Amino acid sequence: MNKLELLRTFVRVSELSSFTLAADSLGLPRSTVSEQVRALETLLGTRLFNRTTRRVQATQDAVLLYERSKDLLSGMDEIESLFRADDADLTGRLRIDLPTMMARRVIVPALPQFLARYPGLELEISCTDRQVDLLREGFDCVMRIGALGDLDVVARPIGQLSMRNCASPAYLERFGLPLGLKDLATHRLVHYVRSLGARSPGFEYEHNGELCFQAMGGVVTVNNAEAYSAACLAGLGLIQVPAVGVEEHLRCGELVAVLEAWRARAMPVSLLYARQRHVPRRVQVFMNWLAVVLASQIDPELDKA
Repeated sequence: MNKLELLRTFVRVSELSSFTLAADSLGLPRSTVSEQVRALETLLGTRLFNRTTRRVQATQDAVLLYERSKDLLSGMDEIESLFRADDADLTGRLRIDLPTMMARRVIVPALPQFLARYPGLELEISCTDRQVDLLREGFDCVMRIGALGDLDVVARPIGQLSMRNCASPAYLERFGLPLGLKDLATHRLVHYVRSLGARSPGFEYEHNGELCFQAMGGVVTVNNAEAYSAACLAGLGLIQVPAVGVEEHLRCGELVAVLEAWRARAMPVSLLYARQRHVPRRVQVFMNWLAVVLASQIDPELDKA
């Protein structure tokens, strides 16, 4: 068996603490993953995992091997691309996670050009509005919109997305056009939260450089960007959304921009990847391409990348 493949399988099981999840992420049968781990244990003469019906726990030897394996595999990826005259010869699989709205409107439509340039690459694309665990879920690159918090990964800033306040014509006909913050007392907000059950902070705006919120009523709370826009189109309330997500709706009159002087703070855009000595070349070229694609959606005066 290829020893590097054994190490790659071992690394995935270590990161996911599951043979089943590792098999899914590698596109292999679970039996093959188990066989490869057993083969590696035989080769090294040590037990790497303690297995029960409920969990897979790494041994001390496995913890030590994991760190060395990550460096070795990253180094091999670098070596494989070191003498290639053209990045078009790159091969391998990329697992990425993208915000749903940006994937549908901006990134996926541009992918044919990327894949034409790098025909040897394969992409696995996750589209979700939840904050995935890059390391545990085995992603090579994650695009994140908004504050990052404390992360044990590398964050590459790309820029910021300007925000718009929007409502549908039907909503404005029913509730009137809000002209200032005082008017919001008689209006509804479509509330957006990351997890249902969480409390929405309300209408966001900046005043003298400070971030402020005004509590608002509303009858709908969502945790998905597409549902957020759909609720606004249905006349269920005001929304505050990145401009790129509503450009088409504003242009054709399906939505109307309101309270332009009271926009929410621009949202930072970052690309996240694992902290490692050598970032695989295929990950580098994808992030560089993604940064170029996103540049057209980022206001120059807000770009801090």
